[in-house]
Amino acid sequence: AGGGGGALAGLNVSGVGAELESAKFDLSLTLAATAQGLRGALNYGTDLFERGTVERMLGHLERVLEQVAADADVRLSRLELLGEPERALVLEGWNRTEAEVPADRCIHELFEAQAARTPGAVALRFEEESLTYAELNARANRLAHHLAGLGAGPEARVGICVDRSAEMVVAMLAVLKSGAAYLPLDPSYPARRLAYMLEDSGAPLLVTQDSLRGLLPTDGVRIVSLDEDAAAIASNSADAPRTPVDAANAAYVIYTSGSTGNPKGVQVTHGNAVSFFAGMDERVGGSAAGTWLAVTRISFDIHVLELLWTLARGFRVIVQPEPDRARDGERVAEQIRRHAVTHLQCTPSLAAMMIAESGIGALSGLERILLGGEALPSDLAAQIATVLPNGLVNMYGPTETTVWSATHAVEVVEGPIPIGRPIANTRVYVLDAALRPQPAGVPGELFIGGHGVARGYLGRPGLTAERFVPDAFSAEPGARLYRTGDRARWTAEGVLEYLGRLDAQVKVRGIRIEPGEIEAVLRGHPAVVECAVVARTAGAGDTRLVAYVVGAAEADALRAHVGRSLPDYMVPSAFVQLDALPLTPNGKLDRKALPAPEGSSYATRAYEAPRTEAERKVAAAWAEVLGVESVGAHDRFFDLGGHSLLLVRVQARLREAFGQPMPITHLFRYLTVSALAAALDAPAPEPAAATADEARVRAGRHRLRARGRAGVAGSRGDG
Repeated sequence: AGGGGGALAGLNVSGVGAELESAKFDLSLTLAATAQGLRGALNYGTDLFERGTVERMLGHLERVLEQVAADADVRLSRLELLGEPERALVLEGWNRTEAEVPADRCIHELFEAQAARTPGAVALRFEEESLTYAELNARANRLAHHLAGLGAGPEARVGICVDRSAEMVVAMLAVLKSGAAYLPLDPSYPARRLAYMLEDSGAPLLVTQDSLRGLLPTDGVRIVSLDEDAAAIASNSADAPRTPVDAANAAYVIYTSGSTGNPKGVQVTHGNAVSFFAGMDERVGGSAAGTWLAVTRISFDIHVLELLWTLARGFRVIVQPEPDRARDGERVAEQIRRHAVTHLQCTPSLAAMMIAESGIGALSGLERILLGGEALPSDLAAQIATVLPNGLVNMYGPTETTVWSATHAVEVVEGPIPIGRPIANTRVYVLDAALRPQPAGVPGELFIGGHGVARGYLGRPGLTAERFVPDAFSAEPGARLYRTGDRARWTAEGVLEYLGRLDAQVKVRGIRIEPGEIEAVLRGHPAVVECAVVARTAGAGDTRLVAYVVGAAEADALRAHVGRSLPDYMVPSAFVQLDALPLTPNGKLDRKALPAPEGSSYATRAYEAPRTEAERKVAAAWAEVLGVESVGAHDRFFDLGGHSLLLVRVQARLREAFGQPMPITHLFRYLTVSALAAALDAPAPEPAAATADEARVRAGRHRLRARGRAGVAGSRGDG
């Protein structure tokens, strides 16, 4: 089959075109030089590539060849893949998110407007206490006057260290009404971390409770006790204070993990938050406000949607009581049923745990479930879509761009779940190393611009300049982009797909963690010569921090050392002793060569083999679920790397092994293998009258509950 005519033994020969029916390679390009220029063909496997994708590739190749033909000396780094039509599409077409917002309003003013519209509606419920919008507004106003009298005002920061309660929300609104920015301080954090955050923020005031004062430093900080100062607070006016705060002022400061060894404070303004509210109106808001279950600690910024956007939009907000170590899904499912909850925001891990413990029916009464903080597994999304075909939304966004920046309504589950499109007044760009836009289908770093971009890091101008860069694509003076460090790409339809991190940052339990911060604390131990911290994934949603340490330090000593400075979610599950850290030929840490931790890397006590058949059954179940070789009689589930997502699997193994039901609560009541085995091996107790001690405890609880009800009788609604 020659290319032209000819003769062969008296025959005329000519070429006949033939279609290739199969591709020999995934992708193959052939080029030939002709008198008219280069001619070529691109052959591709249709199982891997769509025709549109291949046509875009050819367009990019043509664009490159045109530039080379025009200037043979052009540097490769200056070659552009995008032509003008596609450049306009990725920069402008997919970023048309302009929306009207009340640019001059503050968060608390939006809440006050809602309170004026629905004063008698229930705004907030915590356990047995309910507050109407009018009552919540009045209590926040009284505390705001008290704080303003002590110096709270625009650009001041006021710490809030309060247990989950109605008072926690009152304190947040009060600080905003005073004109100041609130600084959440989680009571579960180590005292050292709380002290650092207070000192670094320069907060002159701290709102707390008498029961928590021992956690907090008092030097240089004025303490406002919601208990001791209750009478003084209550004596203030119930009218809103007049303060000169505006949309450009800071509303809150959230501390996130930092690679230098200390957390860094992100400053978010009222204007940032109000623009975010507009985005949520479009993506989450329905025809009428419903009932929202708030499960997130206020030390994580997604509480802004749960507790502030909701109250500015007329929702009834149910504040989930303080989570236990597992934050078990069964309690969340019970709250959904009890309060007829319509909206829930949580991590995919918590949703999966709730389904495993209570069944998919636990979600059937919801109108919307918003999942974020972690990658959303396709199988979980498909499962939820069976009961909420139009109610599942995947959420994405860093703290530095105000909670969520992109969302994706999950309607069809086909492969990885995208993170979606930018919300109102938000622009997103996928850029290469030279900060040039990438075409659809080509990975790059995700940058976020628009009205949600925060002011920066408190007291860290160098780090702010590094992460918040000028927005070369915006006509707005002073506009900036936040470089997320996330890899992403556009689809042909203008939807973003998340592809992982460009650095060592990890997510554990939906919380962003810089391993460098943990490493810096570890290096402060005198026995540690060198160390590395990585996140190891054993299965879907099962991610654990593992520390690799060079030096003669025991795991229990290291665990205690880290726990004195870092919150529990940043304490590694395992500490692996090494003679030296493995390195690549160029001298960098070889993460792939780090060994998987053995059971002894988790244990904090000397190993003792299980002694009874019941202990052996429990130990075998733990070892299988946790992926460790051996479990001792005195080992503890959580010290071996166990966490909430694994509880249901342990429950199933033990139910099968013992042939009897096992409540998940047993894993919290009986902490060691031996204790749990004894409980499971014991005969069921006969019903008996309460002991004298139990009777006294119950009576004390009844007295406490009665006293609590008396204290809030004037503030209860019909919630």
